[in-house]
Amino acid sequence: MIQPSFPMPARPEAPSPIAGSQAMQDILAAVEDVARANTTVLLLGESGTGKEVFARHIHAISPRSSGPWVAVNCAALPGDLLESELFGHEKGSFTGAADRRVGRIEQADHGTLLLDEISEMPIALQVKLLRVLQERELDRVGGARPIPIDVRVIATSNRDLATLVARGHFRADLYYRLSVFPICLPPLRERRADIPALVTSLAENIAARLGRPSPLLTDEAMAELAAYDFPGNVRELANILERVLVRCHQSTVPVEHIAAALTAEGLSPLHALSGPGQATPPPEPATPAPVLTAEASPSPAGLPLALADLERLAILEALRRVDGNRTHAARLLGISLRTLRNKLRVLRLSGVLAPDGQLLPGMAQSPLFGARTVARESQEESAA
Repeated sequence: MIQPSFPMPARPEAPSPIAGSQAMQDILAAVEDVARANTTVLLLGESGTGKEVFARHIHAISPRSSGPWVAVNCAALPGDLLESELFGHEKGSFTGAADRRVGRIEQADHGTLLLDEISEMPIALQVKLLRVLQERELDRVGGARPIPIDVRVIATSNRDLATLVARGHFRADLYYRLSVFPICLPPLRERRADIPALVTSLAENIAARLGRPSPLLTDEAMAELAAYDFPGNVRELANILERVLVRCHQSTVPVEHIAAALTAEGLSPLHALSGPGQATPPPEPATPAPVLTAEASPSPAGLPLALADLERLAILEALRRVDGNRTHAARLLGISLRTLRNKLRVLRLSGVLAPDGQLLPGMAQSPLFGARTVARESQEESAA
């Protein structure tokens, strides 16, 4: 009996992308053209620019919209587990394979498969994926015969795949197979004309989730948002608006609430992680980039934290911002994934984190540290 790895995905409720600026209107027109075809699409852009929103939109307006939608984050699983998740396996093909398992590619048959963060896929799996794209068939792990497959592939990446190809980290043949129709989504700082419409849409969704009416932003508050560079793009805008709506109980949001949310005032001293172009200058203690050393250091006069404290705050804040994804957190911090793993291990040994991944009493009182995110990080580290 075939055992799927999880229930067949339901048809997504895809939000329509916001396209107020001319650049986004041009992109949306291209998206609507390619959605009607069966063409492979490569969506490129910084983290948080809305690549998955556009991928869902392509599926929703395509002839495959009544078929399954399957999304896979290639950075979330190590290579051996990712192979089984993508391609499935036969009973007894390896230790622990008690049943036949249908992989996610097979589940997406007659529908759309999103391969998120394709740049993180191991080279060995890239070869197998290339065959799916070329031959329209796949091999389960331990399988004796190929399985025909009819699936439309959409891949995303926030890294320059051409550069990875030149460095030997990504197969050139797969790159050309994926980039049949590349679409580069601009960062939010290059499409500021979209900010008012995005604010309205995001605020309505967040307010509905919080069970309250959606407030209006004053002209000054909207101007404050429009002047910010948003290194985290639309995802960061959504986070800022949620912070505002949680704290503001008025029908109109004044500029002071936006300014406080942009600097996370009272929540985190790490304004340096927000990147350049902030609308409100950060307080003085937030200027260093505190992730260069794991050793504790005495606090200089006038600084409230030692370097080790700043590093700990930086790591946990980065994990919070990317919902516990170690690969993205390492990139945000400017360190390698291996370095981040080592630093997390040090945090556990030093008593910041309990063995089960929960923050120890005292640390958990800070709103900066979400126990759920840190626990998830610990689980991923154990699995790795």
